[in-house]
Amino acid sequence: MAQVEANGITIEAEAFGPASGETILLVMGLGAQLTRWPLALIERLTERGYRVIRYDNRDVGLSHKFHEAGPADIGALMAAAAAGKPLKVAYSLDAMAADGVGVLDAFEVRRAHIVGASMGGMIAQLIAALHPERTLSLTSIMSSTGNPALPPATPEAMAVLMTRPDPNDFEAMIAQGIKAQKTIGSPAYPANEDELRERSIADFKRSNYPDGFGRQMAAIMACGDRRETLKRVQAPTVVLHGADDPLVPVEGGKDTAASIAGAELRIVPGMGHDLPAPLYPVVVEAIEAAAKRARAPA
Repeated sequence: MAQVEANGITIEAEAFGPASGETILLVMGLGAQLTRWPLALIERLTERGYRVIRYDNRDVGLSHKFHEAGPADIGALMAAAAAGKPLKVAYSLDAMAADGVGVLDAFEVRRAHIVGASMGGMIAQLIAALHPERTLSLTSIMSSTGNPALPPATPEAMAVLMTRPDPNDFEAMIAQGIKAQKTIGSPAYPANEDELRERSIADFKRSNYPDGFGRQMAAIMACGDRRETLKRVQAPTVVLHGADDPLVPVEGGKDTAASIAGAELRIVPGMGHDLPAPLYPVVVEAIEAAAKRARAPA
């Protein structure tokens, strides 16, 4: 791993595979660290000759923390949004997209295949829309457009997302992490509880910073409806979404594909809001499909 300067802040990032290969930039979701891009998935991509870069978004993992901004008041932001007032947040998703471009700069990558999951999909969409000269292709996974008319998360998924135990209570944090992964995970590919516990402990030990989660959530809320912005995406795009996603219902994926000219929509039965090992080939195929379209003669 390496600390790089990107967009005026320090970002933790790491690269895999041949430096000569086309680059894939992996962008992870809300409150999730770069480790949520599994090494076994990355290996499938490097075996195909790609150079793969994953990184911690700002305010999570080992990247820069915006302590000075203070905790986000999600309740107050929701009230402001309901009243039609502008939301005051520490930073925007546009800034997080610029972070991703800054990571490419740090690794001296001119153009890359941009891949994002959940909030990372939103960021990847913005990289493709706002920085087309840096984007070879776009793969948006289990993400959405911010369209307020879309169905919300299930009550169970929203409750587990917003429940924040005492960050100093190790066992409570681990239990909540396991519960969250079970609640939003893929019903057709249930995870082993021992593996979930091991992953939650590893995440906790690497970085435990709940305030970053709140500020990232605030950035999502402030971003609003991106459908007009998505009309600017020119790169070949594949939208991958689980048919059984309880956190970001499949309508979000459908709306994303409908908002990007020429986008291909792939809906996966039994997939929820996670990346289970049995679906690694499906994820890789989606990324490769977008990449191959980028190489095709105009």
